[in-house]
Amino acid sequence: MPPLDDTPNGIDPEALVRRYYDRVDADDVEGLLELFSKTITYERPGQDPIEGREELRAFYERGRPLEDGEHRLEAVIVDLGGAGDDGGNGDSNGNRVAVRGRFSGVQDGESVSFGFADFHDVNADGVIENRWTYTDRDTV
Repeated sequence: MPPLDDTPNGIDPEALVRRYYDRVDADDVEGLLELFSKTITYERPGQDPIEGREELRAFYERGRPLEDGEHRLEAVIVDLGGAGDDGGNGDSNGNRVAVRGRFSGVQDGESVSFGFADFHDVNADGVIENRWTYTDRDTV
């Protein structure tokens, strides 16, 4: 992936994470997979972690219970150099991006709207290495 701007390592972590939500909402699985490390770990409370890009592909193609929706980002906070200091990927050159927002769409055939908080660790290669999602719903 080419650099997104002129930050110290050539990566704009906020732009990368915003691109992720755009691609999820557009149902662009191939495009969103490009934004993740091959060794991605994605954690959601009460569910097994998704590990690796192929498990992530399976989740977005067949396992994600949400569809036909849109993420509205209400706050995006970037901590440059913040990744890896709490047992994440251990990459002290990474960046952590925290996002708070609302998702509106369809889950199991019913209209839903709920809040979420996500955290993304962007590694020095400019891709998401770790991701965590927290929602005000039991399963997403």
